Amino acid sequence: MKVIFLQDVKGQGKKGEVKEVSPGYAQNFLLKKNLAVEATAETINRHKQQVAGEERKAAGVLQDAKDLAAVLKETTVILKTKAGDGGRVFGAISTKQIADALKEQKKLNVDKRKILLDEPIKSLGTTVVTVKLHPEVSTEMRVQVVAE
Repeated sequence: MKVIFLQDVKGQGKKGEVKEVSPGYAQNFLLKKNLAVEATAETINRHKQQVAGEERKAAGVLQDAKDLAAVLKETTVILKTKAGDGGRVFGAISTKQIADALKEQKKLNVDKRKILLDEPIKSLGTTVVTVKLHPEVSTEMRVQVVAE
């Protein structure tokens, strides 16, 4: 009996895969627990349409990430903070502060977890920060830290 897996089933198949399994296993386990559906012409067509829709959505998300990356590449965010002698910042500049400044100054929503810092910024001046927007898209932006 051919089935389309709705979820990953260990040792049998992954979500979205069409596979031949024994009829007893399909009826007594896979279909009963809604782990798979029988692969009829109608369900196969519905599955193909769903996969095509997911691919279009993923392509749209990728394009949005590329557009945002192009904007961020030209962006410089200015953060004002208290600083001591020698250009040392009291405390540190974190990814949350950078994300909040982006939202406030440039009206761009970037999740703080997508901003990659090896260590927090602890000195005045301009720093280049990497932003990973999508598994395939990353860019760099400038963060300028100035004393209040």
